[in-house]
This record gives sequence, C-alpha cells and structure tokens, in this order.
Amino acid sequence: MSAVDDFLAMLSAERGAARNTILAYGRDLEQAEEMLGGELEQAQPAQLAKLAQGWSALAPATVARKMSALRQFFGFLVDDGIRSDDPTHALPRPTTRRPLPKILSHDEIERLFRTAEEEAAGDSPQAIRMLVLLEMLYGSGLRATELVSLPLAAVPRDAPFLTVTGKGGQARMVPVSRRAKAALSRWLAVRPNGSPWLFPSRSRHLSRVRLFQLVKALAARAGLAPEKLSPHVLRHAFATHLLEGGADLRALQTLLGHADISTTQIYTHVDAARLVELVNQRHPLAKARASD
Repeated sequence: MSAVDDFLAMLSAERGAARNTILAYGRDLEQAEEMLGGELEQAQPAQLAKLAQGWSALAPATVARKMSALRQFFGFLVDDGIRSDDPTHALPRPTTRRPLPKILSHDEIERLFRTAEEEAAGDSPQAIRMLVLLEMLYGSGLRATELVSLPLAAVPRDAPFLTVTGKGGQARMVPVSRRAKAALSRWLAVRPNGSPWLFPSRSRHLSRVRLFQLVKALAARAGLAPEKLSPHVLRHAFATHLLEGGADLRALQTLLGHADISTTQIYTHVDAARLVELVNQRHPLAKARASD
C-alpha cells in the first residue's frame, strides 16, 4: 500500500470519516501527485508552492478543501515518522470565507409552529407528521438525512433523548423536548404500521427531497418566503437561537454532531451587543465591581 492508501485507511478506521470524504481526499491527493510528477510523500516545499498555478481556476472553497487534504496527509506522515518535516507551509493561501447561514427570526419560527399546530389540530396524519418533523428539525437540530432515516426503534420511551447516527456513522444523543415527545406520541398513533422507519414511505422512508418540499410548502402556508426555508435553515435556527440564549459552544458542538469546533464557530455571528451584555452581566470581574 502507498502512503496515500495508508492515510485514507487511517481516516476511515480511526476518525470514522464518511465515504464521500475519503473519496474526495483520495482524488485531491491523486491529482496533486499527478501535478507534481512524483510520489507525493516525498514532495518538497518548492514543489507544493507550484500547485497555486494549477489551482488558479478553482473556486476558493475547492482550493481550501485540497489544502486541508494535503495538510492532514503530511501531518499523518510526520506523526508516523515517515517524514521529519511538514512542507505544507509553502501551500498557497486562498482567501475564502465560509458563508453565514440564513437566519430565521423568533417571529418567523413562531409563525411556522402556529401554522403547523393549527393544521395538526384536525388529526390529519400528514399534518401531525409535519408537526413532528418541524419539532425535531428546530427542537433537536437534526440534519435532514438523520431525521428521515430514523428507525422506529430510535424513539425514546422514558429517556428524553434520541440516538442518532450522523456523518461518518458516528452516534450521538440528542434531546427530545416535551413538545416533540407529545407530537411523536400523536404520530405513532396514526402512522402506517409494518415499517421499521419512523417516517415510512411507499418504498422505504421519507426522502430528503420530499422533506424539503414539505418544509417549503409549510413556509408558504405560514406566509413566509419558501426560498428562505429548508431543513438545514431550521437546523441553523436551532443552533443560533441556542447560542443567543447563552448555550456553551462546546455543548452546541455535541448537539449538532460536529467533529470539529471550527464548524460550530460559524454560529458565533450572533449579535455583538448581546455578547458584550453577556460579559458585563456574567463575568466574575463584572460581579465583583458591582458589589464594590
């Protein structure tokens, strides 16, 4: 096996990386090796610096991903004693900025829930299902794929937690609110029997595409712009509103199932004035001065 193969095997075995991530990193490293014209593990800083020319037509986000693959690869080589130096300091530095997530206001969330609750009052199975989906997207911060693929066995009985299998096959516990549990109980009473999935469909389980359609249709009925709503936007709202309420960033990382805290830090775009107020009210020095 080559050093690249060993690295990819490590990503799978030790870090639980998703298959798509491993395939993307494999392509990135293979392409870099072709551009350099030699074995990648022996590349020198001057050679890596020349990659900038080959990447000049690529989007900054694509370049950033390729750089991440190379940095992790050479870090692996150093950790395993295959190399004594890390040449990635010579890599080009693209100017990229992760786009901020779309933000929903508390009022918009309230309008969504008001519409869903009013429609579910009539005991329509489809309306009750929509209410449960909304409760779990916004109330638990689930990804679309995590939600639609929930097995029936994952529904909590006594414990207020749900076991979810996220990216890379990593399992985590997410809280289920009293509201969501009540909606789940109503859904379990009317859902079709005979399927192992919590949200069954004719073929298997509710698809991500259908979930997107349901969320956008609910937005339209609530008087909101459908293009502003998606399951991922509701997950963003869950994270943003928790931070606004004073949630700890590390706790939020666990709830969202992020492998890296840097991914969670995107949600720190919350109002700067609120953060200043939080420091003034909660910091020990602020309390000490107030008592003087």
